[in-house]
Amino acid sequence: MTSNNLKIAEYLDELFPNPQCELIYHKDYELLIAIVLSAQSTDKRVNSVTPILFHKYKNLTELSNADISDLEKILRPIGSYHKKAVYVREIARTVLNDYQGEVPINRKKLEALPGVGRKTVNVLFSEYYHLPAFAVDTHVNRVSKRLYLAKDADSVLQVEQKLKRKFPRDTWSKRHLQMVLFGRYYCTAKNPKCDICKLKSICRVHSKKKPNHIEV
Repeated sequence: MTSNNLKIAEYLDELFPNPQCELIYHKDYELLIAIVLSAQSTDKRVNSVTPILFHKYKNLTELSNADISDLEKILRPIGSYHKKAVYVREIARTVLNDYQGEVPINRKKLEALPGVGRKTVNVLFSEYYHLPAFAVDTHVNRVSKRLYLAKDADSVLQVEQKLKRKFPRDTWSKRHLQMVLFGRYYCTAKNPKCDICKLKSICRVHSKKKPNHIEV
């Protein structure tokens, strides 16, 4: 790793030595659904509805037979609840009918599910199956570009590819969680806490011009 990448890694380890996923779940399909629900929402809001959802519908069979209007009522607080209600029921039906009730550990099959994209699969692989993956959500994307780990114009996939080259494979899952938490509580979209940040010397927001020694 370059000196700047090492500096970033060390500071993330200092702030979040044991980062944890903040979504509440107990089963593989619960985590999958929670990640889908978190799109354009927050973990806090998702955590306010999933206990209600999974208490009322205790298994995939019950969830696959749920009334859409009832799902919409439960999911209303997280936004986009009309389409997310459909996603939840269809995911339950597909996992139950096509995969014998077990979430497949296969990217192609997972990404064929409604509402599931690359980021969702990466989070699931990393968090539930402990497979090396580097999910790029809005927080990771923002932090990566501010710290010159990626270019402003890079796509989410390009950001992911660059992050995977810059950090050791066995740290990808940890770095993902750390960057999510860093973006959520420190390097926020509005009013980032630059004054207390040890990375401000290599930050696009804090610095007026890009240091010549930083490469992306």
